[in-house]
Amino acid sequence: MQEEKQTIPPQIVQRFNKYLQNNALRFTTERRNILEQVFAYDDHFRADDLLVRMRQNGYAASRATIYRTLPLLVKSGLLAEVIDAQKQSHYEHIHSQQEHAHLICLRCSSIIEFESPEIDALQEEVCNIHQFKAVKYRNEILGYCVECQKDGI
Repeated sequence: MQEEKQTIPPQIVQRFNKYLQNNALRFTTERRNILEQVFAYDDHFRADDLLVRMRQNGYAASRATIYRTLPLLVKSGLLAEVIDAQKQSHYEHIHSQQEHAHLICLRCSSIIEFESPEIDALQEEVCNIHQFKAVKYRNEILGYCVECQKDGI
């Protein structure tokens, strides 16, 4: 049985649809369902997590369709991709989200988000010095979370 449809802002749907049209791609029912389920997440997720969630909610989603659609959502500017220490992709939606950075555990791959006005200011200063127009920044610190440290790491 399908879960009740999530309500996502119409501008999100329009942005994705416009991106697809501009790239001669169709906004299929499957892509719409993936979009809906992606925006139901409040945290980072992997493609396989999304597949399991969709199947649990009664959607006939294929792994291939999910793996082809997630990069489209990234390219459209609706998702951000974070690659963990094991080189696995995690995703998070980015609408109305402030810039933030990630602490990524090398052992368990947990991802902790943080914001730092000092880092933001330093990034802006470095860009100004080099006359570089930043569009986006990615700050990831690799190390060991507190739980893995307790295990002797």
